[in-house]
Amino acid sequence: MSKPSILRIAIPSPLRRSFDYLPPEQDGAAPQSGVRIKVPFGKRTVIGILLEFVTESTIPVRRLKRVIEILDEEPVLPPDLLTLLNWGSRYYHHPVGEVLMGALPLLLREGKPALLPGNHIWQLTEAGKTVTTNELSRAPRQRVLLSMLKEHTGGLHTRQLNQHQQNWQPVMKKLKEKGWVQCIESSFLPARAESLSSTAEHRPILNQAQQAAVDSVLESAGRFSVLLLDGVTGSGKTEVYLQIIEQVISSGKQAMVLVPEIALTPQLLDRFLQRFPRPVALLHSSLSSRERLAAWLGSRSGEAAIIIGTRSALFTPVKNLGIIIVDEEHDTSFKQQEGFRYSARDMAIIRARNANVPIVLGSATPSLESLYNAQQKRYLHLSLPERAGGAQPPTFRLLDLRRQPLQEGLSPELLGIMEQHLQTDGQILLFLNRRGFAPTLLCHECGWVGRCRRCDTHLTFHQRERRLRCHHCGAERPVDPRCPDCGSIDLRALGAGTERIEQALQQHFPGIGVARLDRDSTRRKGSMQNVLNEVQQGHKRILIGTQMLAKGHHFPNVTLVGILDTDQGLFSADFRASERMSQLITQVAGRAGRAEKPGLVVIQTNHPEHPLLQQLITHGYQQFANTALKERQEAELPPCCSIALLRAEATAAEKSLDFLRQALQTAAPFNSGEVFLLGPVPAPMEKRAGRYRAQLLLQSASRAALHRLLDQWMPQLETLKSGRKVRWSLDVDPVDLF
Repeated sequence: MSKPSILRIAIPSPLRRSFDYLPPEQDGAAPQSGVRIKVPFGKRTVIGILLEFVTESTIPVRRLKRVIEILDEEPVLPPDLLTLLNWGSRYYHHPVGEVLMGALPLLLREGKPALLPGNHIWQLTEAGKTVTTNELSRAPRQRVLLSMLKEHTGGLHTRQLNQHQQNWQPVMKKLKEKGWVQCIESSFLPARAESLSSTAEHRPILNQAQQAAVDSVLESAGRFSVLLLDGVTGSGKTEVYLQIIEQVISSGKQAMVLVPEIALTPQLLDRFLQRFPRPVALLHSSLSSRERLAAWLGSRSGEAAIIIGTRSALFTPVKNLGIIIVDEEHDTSFKQQEGFRYSARDMAIIRARNANVPIVLGSATPSLESLYNAQQKRYLHLSLPERAGGAQPPTFRLLDLRRQPLQEGLSPELLGIMEQHLQTDGQILLFLNRRGFAPTLLCHECGWVGRCRRCDTHLTFHQRERRLRCHHCGAERPVDPRCPDCGSIDLRALGAGTERIEQALQQHFPGIGVARLDRDSTRRKGSMQNVLNEVQQGHKRILIGTQMLAKGHHFPNVTLVGILDTDQGLFSADFRASERMSQLITQVAGRAGRAEKPGLVVIQTNHPEHPLLQQLITHGYQQFANTALKERQEAELPPCCSIALLRAEATAAEKSLDFLRQALQTAAPFNSGEVFLLGPVPAPMEKRAGRYRAQLLLQSASRAALHRLLDQWMPQLETLKSGRKVRWSLDVDPVDLF
């Protein structure tokens, strides 16, 4: 008698294991790995993913429950994605069920079918192709529709027809009755309306370095290779991407492009959408559930030639993957900071390796991890050392703020320089990575400070709404008319945020258009694009904003960039602070002088002699990175070692520390001595959102040794009674130690 087949299923739950079930009662074809299966789970009915068939279980067969329903005939997670996600679950030590189900669009997680009914394409039949428009001289509306279909041999989506013809359905019905048109189902989103009339833009001529980069990538086609495209700001990396993708999709393959944040890269997206007439699948958080599923299906079917999205787009099935491009690979947005804490950049490399295709990591300020891998010859280092089109790099100037009277954070010298650039028709960009009006509200009588009741931080004063907000937990409340402690009305805003700078600029430069670009000013849909359009058209001559300004925008008329405050990045406890500050300065500075006009970058600082600033403005980011890598090697810090962070949070500080102390003791038997465990200690911001946080750092020169410890340690942590009183999580390769 043969042993019964057992289905091993990944269930979305905090438990780091899979679950065994018996197949359904009714006979049928055996399901494939990667299909969704509805199963009983405790008192609930849930949807899981089939991992594999097995013949033995740790639970007696008589106690196994049967699955309720098999939802798919074809896997929603094809073998390549299933392999990638299983790898991610093991490497980041996260429950496999949460990893797999989290990779699916919401509608699929809810059990909806993997199709979009009613999404139609209208095409000419063979008979319709032979009909001339002269035959429809007495039916002008039929003639118009027939002409449109003849122009678009691939057919027209319903939404396209809605945008170009009113009440077209009765007319199309008559054409269908004549046998001239047919309607087919489509899984992909309707094509862009502008693609009916748009044509690909003229391809710019590449310079020598750009062409060499394109050639190197195309030479890697059909095999795995990691290529680090290290190009200064304005060097034409996007054009390199476009010409690579053009060759890839002309060979019948698909291209995947990952960007840090879709909303912050509208110019990049516009260039892709204008350049390629083929369907482009966009995947990001602003999509509706139906739109996300449509893009997901279009990628899986091969209809979408290009897939562009944020980090979660990495988990989209692609029928015929030809290349992966990660733009701004240094950006920390590629690291998920909660739940499944994966790095999309690192997992993209694994996906490219599994698919045997090249992957391009592009940045003007590559991460030290990528530069280190290039030094170790794991990556091919491609360089674009010059700006495209003859534009020259900007000039840097440090302004010493010591003993200078500041006007709302602006030095007299900077204001004078701004006046000069405005007189010569230049545009100005000012950078301050602090939104709101002021970071602190203080009582001048008794010293009371507005603090968040749920976090160890001050509340930020937002003057327009007259509210105090916490930028960490989101708590907010109205501004008190009087001091809560002494009743004084002398409440003063200390420090400057973008809102305060905007107000000061409007007063100092009356009649000059001033725009602000930060999270507060771009909350409404389309507001960011409106601001960018006004800047591009010259209606706004001065632009003040946060790090949103550093995300690849092209402002050809900007001749002056002012960086108002860099000092907080010079003396941080975070070992990555100097790297991030250097990247930010370089990226923001890169907005200046991108066309014919020369650019100037002015940096306000109280420490102009600081060696990091001096090195950055004198020798550039590359020299800084080389020095920083040597320091990391001497200090045995990433990327020259591997780290993981065990975090815990609870309503009482001692509960978090108790759990981590027990965790430290539990790790001892599994540690061969190759892993150092540091802590536990309270987090730098101990209280956040009403919970007290603590952390335990694991550090090892051997990545393998670290993961051997984690493999044995994690199951033991789940059994600790103290773990039930806290929320705890493991972050492998953390980018944020706070």
